[in-house]
Amino acid sequence: MLTIRKSDERGLAEFGWLKSFHTFSFGEYYDPNHMNFGMLRVINDDRIKGSSGFPTHGHRDMEIITYVLDGALEHKDTLGNVAVIKPGEVQRMSAGTGIAHSEYNHSATDLARFLQIWVIPDTKGLEPGYEQKYFDPTEGQGKLRLVGSRDGRDGSVTIHQDLNLYAGHLQTGDTVDFALAGDRQAWVQIARGSVAINGQVLVAGDGAAVSKLEQMTIEGRTDDAELLIFDLAA
Repeated sequence: MLTIRKSDERGLAEFGWLKSFHTFSFGEYYDPNHMNFGMLRVINDDRIKGSSGFPTHGHRDMEIITYVLDGALEHKDTLGNVAVIKPGEVQRMSAGTGIAHSEYNHSATDLARFLQIWVIPDTKGLEPGYEQKYFDPTEGQGKLRLVGSRDGRDGSVTIHQDLNLYAGHLQTGDTVDFALAGDRQAWVQIARGSVAINGQVLVAGDGAAVSKLEQMTIEGRTDDAELLIFDLAA
């Protein structure tokens, strides 16, 4: 079964410096029918104006994944990490017993766009941690690449949950198959462009809940299609 959540059905928060689309309930946006998908709690599609961002704020007991699409994001945290996150990079921050961080647009003029993803960890009270890795988009063209996993295999960032996170970059006509085990479910998020999943067309901002479906055939419908697949326990 494939259930599509259209882009324009998402929650929206606008604060002048920030425009954020919420796939699941977040902040002042509350939708009891879209609280989460398994252990996947948040997918926020954030756009931050130049010289703006989130001042230092705290988190606990959450795996926070940042996936930059356009521009660059400047990160600082109480562990002493200072970094700039650019397209192709995946950042994982384990909040655990407590961490505070700030996120600012690294540019004074250009817009920064990124997906901020929260995953409920399999264990509370973890030691806070940080990881950032680069995945060359040209090496992943026309395929799905593992960028996050519980065991950090194949060079992926380590996520403290039974979750495999794949990123895909497809051009028009590119086709990839994704097999889903019977005890698994998946959430597909279209970051940009358009794809068809088993013949159903999705565009940027759309998401799809996938369950009891052995295989997805994903076809690129535009030359800039980019998507994330969250493969997790049902």
